[in-house]
Amino acid sequence: QLACPLDLGCHSVRQKAQQMRPLTEEETKTFFEKLAKYIGRNIKLLLEREDAEYCFRIQKDRVYYVREDIMKKATNVCRDNLASLGVCFGKFTKTGKFRLQITCLDILAVYAPYKVWIKPSAEMSFMYGNNILKAGLGRITENTPEYQGVVVYSMSDIPLGFGLTAKSTQECRRLDPSAVVCFHQADIGEYLRNEDEMI
Repeated sequence: QLACPLDLGCHSVRQKAQQMRPLTEEETKTFFEKLAKYIGRNIKLLLEREDAEYCFRIQKDRVYYVREDIMKKATNVCRDNLASLGVCFGKFTKTGKFRLQITCLDILAVYAPYKVWIKPSAEMSFMYGNNILKAGLGRITENTPEYQGVVVYSMSDIPLGFGLTAKSTQECRRLDPSAVVCFHQADIGEYLRNEDEMI
């Protein structure tokens, strides 16, 4: 066994690897199915990058997107002291489902083909965890399907969160102002509301 730096009372490297590890086939399938709702086939662009090699790793039920060289260096950190690694995409629940977390918003914003823009009057409501109503809808990507994962932006193109469309682009045009057009999934207000749960 290799001793951990500073003698922090850690276990062996083998035990640390069990804590931070690649996803199993079933975990990968569940994770990619959820991620595909938002970025579709662009998932492959996350792993086939020209600037560096990236991978997904799981640590304490949370999935991280991290450069491989940083991931290898992290094996020298005691597992009990490794709070976070790279970008957290979300976590697996006790029932095996995967929930995307607001911490992956910047990456979703780059690769998501479908987007929703909301009016200034609707921003605060959305950032308190509420669904988006037709009255607050500024724009929506053409040909967006129903129940499609979308990134939600302000009218000045600032990513505010993400959600699932309640209606398609065509249906949205015929809705009443009080009708829901997008179901809330996550918003940047969570950095304050759920600060203790972020890592």
